[in-house]
Amino acid sequence: MRKRVLGKTGLEVTELGLGGLFVSSYGGEFEQAKQAIYRALELGINYIDTAPGYGNSEEVIGRALEGVMAPLVFSTKLGGRPQPFQPQSRDCLMRSVEESLRLLKRDHIDILMIHEPDRPGQYDWWASWEPLAGPVLDLLADLKAQGVIRYTGLGGTTAYELARIIRTGLFDVVLTAFNYSLLWREAELEVLPAAMAQGMGIVIGSPLQQGALARRYDEEVEHGAPWLSSPRRAQYKALYAFLDEIGLPLTEAAMRFVISNPHISCTLTGSRSAAEVEQNVAAVEKGPLPTDVLKRLDEIAAMVPFRPFEEPFGLPFGRPYKGPGVAR
Repeated sequence: MRKRVLGKTGLEVTELGLGGLFVSSYGGEFEQAKQAIYRALELGINYIDTAPGYGNSEEVIGRALEGVMAPLVFSTKLGGRPQPFQPQSRDCLMRSVEESLRLLKRDHIDILMIHEPDRPGQYDWWASWEPLAGPVLDLLADLKAQGVIRYTGLGGTTAYELARIIRTGLFDVVLTAFNYSLLWREAELEVLPAAMAQGMGIVIGSPLQQGALARRYDEEVEHGAPWLSSPRRAQYKALYAFLDEIGLPLTEAAMRFVISNPHISCTLTGSRSAAEVEQNVAAVEKGPLPTDVLKRLDEIAAMVPFRPFEEPFGLPFGRPYKGPGVAR
């Protein structure tokens, strides 16, 4: 599998990495997760991302890879552990790092990211926003100096707040999710340019938009999905029609779109099985999309340049609609 340099870290990572959310109890039993992890390594993937917030993902990955000597790059995160989580407590944060090392069965972490640094309601990371300050910054600097971590990162989901943190120049890598895919492009406006200006490695999470681009939902797009706004519905119809015209599967188009951007270091597959790993690797190995296809996809993306205000964050295709504001 082709590799790219992860920004100023200098690390060489494969164009496709393994996201750890579903190699956990969220995705299935341990043996299924282990098979997905092993298949990823067999196919050349060398980057694995996880987090304390991904169920028992760290434990599964550490257990599956115990004794495996392949040269891998690991990233995990700070956030949500231990409970009650206290992001203003250095001791609490250090205990989380120690637990990650224990679960992953490693003596260091290649990239330690702050999870959701851009959503104040998620975790209260910052004692001050201007200038950016908080115990987590001092801890990351100390851990880096001690060799416990090699590089620092941000794992966020906002289109604009994340860019403000990136511009501080304090971090080496950014993982941005849910805002850079076939139909969702807001990261192009500020997040990606800010990261490029800082020389950061850029990792894309959820290129399949939490399943909304993982398979086609023709019937729902045509006649169902009452939560789907009229511009987004028209956009989906245009996308499906274009893919039919050129004979390109949706998942392949989505994966190849992301790697068509030369500034993206790595995109993550949220695979829960060996078969899903194989499908995404096969798509990525076909390489970037042709220029004329990208041009037409840009035109379709421009039909809805910003997320409609009332659009559910995770589009509930294939699930019963329970009404606006109801947990799904």
